[in-house]
Amino acid sequence: MVILFLMLKLSLLVFSSLWGSKMISKLTEVILKNLNIVILFYFVIVIVGLYIVNKLPIDAIPDLGENQQIVIVSWEGKDPKTIEQQISYPLTSKLLGIPNLKAVRSSSSYGYSIIYVIFKDNVDFYWARTRIIEKLQQILPTLPEGAKVEIGPDATGLGQVFWYYIESSSLDLSELRTLQDWYIKFQLTSVDGVSEVASVGGFVRTYQVTLDPYKLVAYNITVDEIVESLRKANYEIGAGEIEMSGREVIIRSEGFIKNKKDIEDNVVVYRDGVPIMIKDIGVVEIANEPRRGVLIDRNGNEVVGGVVIIRYGTNPREVIERVKKKIDEINSTLPSDTKIVPYYDRTEIIEKVEQSLVKTLIEESLIVIAVIFIFLLHIRSSLIVIVSLP
Repeated sequence: MVILFLMLKLSLLVFSSLWGSKMISKLTEVILKNLNIVILFYFVIVIVGLYIVNKLPIDAIPDLGENQQIVIVSWEGKDPKTIEQQISYPLTSKLLGIPNLKAVRSSSSYGYSIIYVIFKDNVDFYWARTRIIEKLQQILPTLPEGAKVEIGPDATGLGQVFWYYIESSSLDLSELRTLQDWYIKFQLTSVDGVSEVASVGGFVRTYQVTLDPYKLVAYNITVDEIVESLRKANYEIGAGEIEMSGREVIIRSEGFIKNKKDIEDNVVVYRDGVPIMIKDIGVVEIANEPRRGVLIDRNGNEVVGGVVIIRYGTNPREVIERVKKKIDEINSTLPSDTKIVPYYDRTEIIEKVEQSLVKTLIEESLIVIAVIFIFLLHIRSSLIVIVSLP
């Protein structure tokens, strides 16, 4: 409404300079003769403005970041120098050919590389993602074996609008992390407007095989052979079909690893016709992956939680409301002593910002009324200015 008012004043100034006071007088005469139509037109503009304001995505924190996309390449077990030489530098060089590019930066760390692709500000966010995906399809065959490439979520650095943690009296941190990774995370990711749900805290369960180096030498077995045998063991394939009694029977092989015993009984090689299993050359244990961070609740206790990241251009308040409804549904399916507890909710900040804005507008309106009344001693003139402000 303020923009509309300013445009109207600018138009009057233009008319005044081009056609003089006669045009202004004529326009004023038309308005006064059709006052009801003008008032109706004003209320239509007010209603449309209120509708647009309600639909406008409002956030408490302005996104002043660059138009950026992130490419993440993981290559397990490799040091930062190797990552830089074989991943970061070649990938950065080849991404420079994307149109409307502003800059490409990279960061190499242990086991992974992060490429920051920065576009010009006038480039559409999703158009930029499409160009990167097309370029990555050409680059993938040239990367080293074992390197995995993925593009970051379609969100900005300010997309973290909701944090939560899981509270339970019966589950430990590893069990809570399993619940988060394999159930809660997928449920919240399905919410409209959510780009990604990142898990934080707890322990990720893994099967750990501790090898005996003396037995490896005795049986002449390499670590690569063990890794390859485990990879092939955790695999299922279809075996076609056979016809029995006039019926077609589908055959499939079950090979997925389900417990520790499946790993222990896995055959690595044969020596003189004797199978050498994992349990003959090492020990299998259920352990936790190394971690580089924890999540602490308000009482200082270590917990497991997640971070909800919204998509670029979505309304944070609407997405958070949908996430809360989904959390209520999930809580009803969890054990009685387990529930999801909100940790950070940007809705509270947005509401406080709106309240502060409304308070400021009211104060400024009262000041405008007072100033105009003091100088003109005419209350109607003050009200006319106030009515045009919204």
